[in-house]
Amino acid sequence: MDIDIRKSIINNFKESSVADIKESIESSISDSEEITLPGLGVFFEILWKNSDDTKKDYILNTIKKGL
Repeated sequence: MDIDIRKSIINNFKESSVADIKESIESSISDSEEITLPGLGVFFEILWKNSDDTKKDYILNTIKKGL
């Protein structure tokens, strides 16, 4: 049985409000459970694909500072 994690996560959040998405991200980070990493990865992929080069540079520099 193949599960498409991307499609599943996108479908689960398609009708969610910005507040719901924010709550899910913050909860995933605060819980520190590895099971939430794929979902955060899908959110990051969406962010990356919808960012221009300036935003991508900001994201990269923010990640670098956090490391």
